[in-house]
Amino acid sequence: MDRTHLDLVDGDRRHDTGRHWNGGIEQAVSHAIRAGYRIGRRVHIGRVAGRIVGYNIGAYGRYCGASYPLLVKTEFGIAKCSLREVGAA
Repeated sequence: MDRTHLDLVDGDRRHDTGRHWNGGIEQAVSHAIRAGYRIGRRVHIGRVAGRIVGYNIGAYGRYCGASYPLLVKTEFGIAKCSLREVGAA
Protein backbone atom coordinates (compact mmCIF):
# COMPACT_ATOMS: atom_id res chain seq x y z
CA MET A 1 0.00 0.00 0.00
CA ASP A 2 1.31 3.42 -0.93
CA ARG A 3 1.86 5.78 1.97
CA THR A 4 0.32 9.21 1.53
CA HIS A 5 1.45 12.29 3.40
CA LEU A 6 -1.53 13.84 5.16
CA ASP A 7 -1.70 17.43 6.33
CA LEU A 8 -3.44 18.41 9.55
CA VAL A 9 -5.60 21.47 9.05
CA ASP A 10 -6.45 23.38 12.20
CA GLY A 11 -10.02 24.61 12.42
CA ASP A 12 -12.33 26.09 14.97
CA ARG A 13 -15.95 26.83 15.53
CA ARG A 14 -16.67 30.51 15.97
CA HIS A 15 -20.11 30.19 17.60
CA ASP A 16 -20.99 27.27 19.83
CA THR A 17 -24.64 26.35 19.46
CA GLY A 18 -24.52 23.66 22.14
CA ARG A 19 -25.78 21.01 19.71
CA HIS A 20 -24.11 17.63 19.25
CA TRP A 21 -22.69 17.61 15.73
CA ASN A 22 -20.73 14.37 15.62
CA GLY A 23 -23.58 11.88 15.21
CA GLY A 24 -24.30 12.63 11.55
CA ILE A 25 -20.63 12.77 10.67
CA GLU A 26 -19.86 9.49 12.40
CA GLN A 27 -22.77 7.82 10.60
CA ALA A 28 -21.74 9.22 7.20
CA VAL A 29 -18.10 8.15 7.57
CA SER A 30 -19.12 4.70 8.86
CA HIS A 31 -21.52 4.29 5.93
CA ALA A 32 -18.74 5.25 3.47
CA ILE A 33 -16.36 2.71 5.01
CA ARG A 34 -19.01 -0.04 4.97
CA ALA A 35 -19.68 0.80 1.30
CA GLY A 36 -16.02 0.05 0.56
CA TYR A 37 -14.67 3.61 0.33
CA ARG A 38 -11.55 3.12 2.43
CA ILE A 39 -8.42 5.26 2.44
CA GLY A 40 -6.26 4.45 -0.57
CA ARG A 41 -9.12 3.26 -2.80
CA ARG A 42 -9.12 4.57 -6.34
CA VAL A 43 -12.30 6.33 -7.40
CA HIS A 44 -13.66 8.57 -10.13
CA ILE A 45 -15.50 11.85 -9.80
CA GLY A 46 -17.17 11.94 -13.18
CA ARG A 47 -14.22 11.46 -15.56
CA VAL A 48 -11.58 12.63 -13.08
CA ALA A 49 -9.55 9.89 -11.42
CA GLY A 50 -8.66 10.18 -7.77
CA ARG A 51 -7.82 8.34 -4.58
CA ILE A 52 -9.48 8.54 -1.17
CA VAL A 53 -7.02 10.15 1.23
CA GLY A 54 -9.21 10.66 4.30
CA TYR A 55 -12.60 11.47 5.76
CA ASN A 56 -14.15 14.87 6.27
CA ILE A 57 -14.95 15.41 9.95
CA GLY A 58 -15.87 19.08 9.54
CA ALA A 59 -18.98 19.84 11.59
CA TYR A 60 -20.04 23.12 9.99
CA GLY A 61 -19.90 24.99 6.71
CA ARG A 62 -21.19 24.33 3.24
CA TYR A 63 -19.31 21.04 2.85
CA CYS A 64 -19.67 19.39 6.27
CA GLY A 65 -18.72 15.78 6.89
CA ALA A 66 -22.30 14.60 7.35
CA SER A 67 -23.06 15.37 3.69
CA TYR A 68 -19.56 15.11 2.16
CA PRO A 69 -17.67 12.45 4.16
CA LEU A 70 -14.97 11.59 1.61
CA LEU A 71 -11.71 13.45 0.90
CA VAL A 72 -10.55 12.59 -2.61
CA LYS A 73 -7.20 13.65 -4.04
CA THR A 74 -7.27 14.34 -7.78
CA GLU A 75 -4.90 16.04 -10.18
CA PHE A 76 -6.78 19.27 -9.40
CA GLY A 77 -6.42 19.04 -5.61
CA ILE A 78 -8.38 17.54 -2.75
CA ALA A 79 -12.17 17.51 -3.00
CA LYS A 80 -14.84 16.85 -0.38
CA CYS A 81 -17.31 14.39 -1.91
CA SER A 82 -20.56 12.66 -1.14
CA LEU A 83 -21.05 8.97 -1.89
CA ARG A 84 -23.31 9.91 -4.83
CA GLU A 85 -20.48 11.85 -6.49
CA VAL A 86 -17.87 9.09 -6.58
CA GLY A 87 -17.61 5.74 -8.29
CA ALA A 88 -15.17 2.91 -7.77
CA ALA A 89 -12.35 2.79 -10.30
